[in-house]
Amino acid sequence: MAREASLEGKILSSTDTLENTPQPESTEAAHTHDHEGHDHEHDHDHAHAHGPVLNPEVTRELVLDISAEDVSKAFRGVVRNYQKYARIPGFRPGKVPESVIRRKFASEIRKEVIDGLLPERFNKGVSELGIKPVGQPQVTELTVDDGQPLHVKAVFEYLPEFSIDGYQSVTVEKPSEEVTEEEFQHEMTELRESRATIEPVEEDRALVDGDWAQISYSGKVEGDADAEPIADQDALVEIGGKDTVEAFNTALRGAKPGQELKAEVIYPADYPEAKLAGKTVAYEVSVKAIKKRTVPELTDEFAKELGAYENLAELENRIREHMANRKKRSVSAETKDKLMAALIEKYPFAVPESLVQDQVDARLERGLRALAAQGMEPEQMRKLDFSRLRGAQRDGAVAEVKTFLLLDKIAEAESITVSEEDLDRELHMAALQSREPIDTLRQRLTEDGGLARIREQMRREKTADVLYERLPA
Repeated sequence: MAREASLEGKILSSTDTLENTPQPESTEAAHTHDHEGHDHEHDHDHAHAHGPVLNPEVTRELVLDISAEDVSKAFRGVVRNYQKYARIPGFRPGKVPESVIRRKFASEIRKEVIDGLLPERFNKGVSELGIKPVGQPQVTELTVDDGQPLHVKAVFEYLPEFSIDGYQSVTVEKPSEEVTEEEFQHEMTELRESRATIEPVEEDRALVDGDWAQISYSGKVEGDADAEPIADQDALVEIGGKDTVEAFNTALRGAKPGQELKAEVIYPADYPEAKLAGKTVAYEVSVKAIKKRTVPELTDEFAKELGAYENLAELENRIREHMANRKKRSVSAETKDKLMAALIEKYPFAVPESLVQDQVDARLERGLRALAAQGMEPEQMRKLDFSRLRGAQRDGAVAEVKTFLLLDKIAEAESITVSEEDLDRELHMAALQSREPIDTLRQRLTEDGGLARIREQMRREKTADVLYERLPA
């Protein structure tokens, strides 16, 4: 399953950060209403920080007004703390005048007051709405001055509420997981082909279909005097092979080693090699040798060459087991995808844009890792059109987020949980892969929230398994 978006809410601290620990609350008035767009004017004391675009269908607005008395009390507390610990030349520790503290540390004091007053109040206000916030709230209005009421307005996205009534009746076709004899025989043929050898033909004879000609050639592109010659000194060409250009088949059939031949090839416009597509090339070909491709027979000796197998029967049994596991995983994954698509179609709902963008990030990260594994250099990656790439990932990201939300909803309805034993097994596997001590890994994941995300992902996978197993065969 793809990396999964975390659905845990955030808390509001200062004008644009959301990580501080909530502080004790005091009296304030909280007002909430649906967000229907806003167009506010702000004076120079207002912080106005617009973040990423939010989905208005799952966006709410929260307004907090905190009394002047509570604001003044917060300012006094922060200033006293600065007086106690500030070290300023010309003043003894603890004896710095309040006016100096307020002037020198004005922005720091203001931030600490905000961080002390807002988080718990914001969380309480959201809690009273009965919704689960996601992503970063965006502060659209903020006024804070000593002796004046604090006013803040923030917009945030939340998890949508939607019905899953009747989800048990949503079904898709569940293909058989059994490996057919035809599939098995194809696998064995592929195995034999992969171990084939090409040996020289010693007898004096001409090339026939099925032979491999070892040739050297040089070709000139007609009508393009500046084109580089197309040449190779030791190419192998299968006579009559499906990948062999027909002009080469015609020229080489009946030829013997030592012969010099000519071949004119007219490449189609959709030829895979761009520099040859739509071109005509005149080749001069020299036949150097005839070779025969030999595919080994399925014998006990063949099995022993492939590994620790006593005989062919043991090899075939292992291959059948491998194919069965592979087909089961493939059928399961494809069927689950179809089932989730059917559920998404049956239960339409809006999704928070912040979760969509998180999933776009995850998909791009996977793609870039794949490109790096294929050898793409960082300098080449920096030249990619990331705006276009992000746009191309959006539909898939929306579907993934909807899948996660549906699985969470169904898991709740089914009372599906992840046991500590299952979580421990997952962590042990992760520790082996990362070569990290299990206790160290657990502590790190606990501190950065990774443990909760792993449990969430496992719960979703377990839920998808339950739905899959219920599908009629």
